[in-house]
Amino acid sequence: MKSIKITSLLIGIALIVTACGGKKAEEKTQEENKGTNVQVLKLEQTTVARNLSFSVVLQAYEKVAIAPTIPGRISNIAVKVGSQVSAGQLLVQMDKSNYIQAKVQFDNLAVDYNRVSQLNASDNISKQQYDQTRAAYEATKTKVADLEANTFLRAPFAGVIEAKNYENGELFTGMQPILSLVQINNLKALVSIPETYYSQLKEGTKVAITSEVYPGETFEGVIEIIYPTIDPVTHTFQVQIKIPNADKTLRPGMYASTSINFGNVKTTVVPYQAVLKLQGSNERYVFINNNGVAKRVSVQLGQRFDDKTEIISDEIRDGDEIVVLGQAKLVDGAKLIIN
Repeated sequence: MKSIKITSLLIGIALIVTACGGKKAEEKTQEENKGTNVQVLKLEQTTVARNLSFSVVLQAYEKVAIAPTIPGRISNIAVKVGSQVSAGQLLVQMDKSNYIQAKVQFDNLAVDYNRVSQLNASDNISKQQYDQTRAAYEATKTKVADLEANTFLRAPFAGVIEAKNYENGELFTGMQPILSLVQINNLKALVSIPETYYSQLKEGTKVAITSEVYPGETFEGVIEIIYPTIDPVTHTFQVQIKIPNADKTLRPGMYASTSINFGNVKTTVVPYQAVLKLQGSNERYVFINNNGVAKRVSVQLGQRFDDKTEIISDEIRDGDEIVVLGQAKLVDGAKLIIN
């Protein structure tokens, strides 16, 4: 009899719990059916000054390793690290033994070639003998020119000696160059720019350069090269900026900021907090009011303006209403209660 009472009690409790749970589920369903309270903002294009800034590392406009193509003894290094050199200036002289030997051979062949050329002009020598002498002369001439270039190492352009890796009398082994020469009267910088702006850039566009090393100063650069391909991973393209640096104020390796002015443009600007980011990726999205239902739209971020940001999407039009408050609770297709 006692067990029957306990069983009845347990059944009653279960019925009460089930009823309460069902009531809560029903209330939750009713709440969901009501929708989510949000605030929206009607979109319209705004005129803004398009000015994009990018951080870069300045590079020497040209850089070359000074070294012969074959190993040999270094007779004399005529410069040191930091030396300013002019184009064509002698920088290094290697051992001259092979060059002198080849030069003597060439001088002798030059005499022979001059003689057979005169005989050939008067048809007093066979064509075969003339051709053989001429071939030997041309081959030796090329050899001497090559040995001269590898014996007397000259600067291909005006610049500064950046590194010196050997001393006089050492054997050049080819493991590293004897000298490193850089051009710094011009510098360059490579900038990765979002693909959205590809059609808006032209070679010759002026660029403002600033550096924390020289606060308050602005240097001028120009877009010299626009690379023709888009990186499929980052969706950016590169441009090369040439920066005149005649007084050598800026130096390779410095951090700098580049600023590209596109002029005034019309674009869509929204509060920054209205844009959400998909966790674990770089995808950005917003919610649009689609007849009382939340529509998720992927966007790209453009220029930042204090607490606002430019958004770019083919799915967004003037007059659309973007959710600016309550968007964090939304999912695609959720009902909206617009306050």
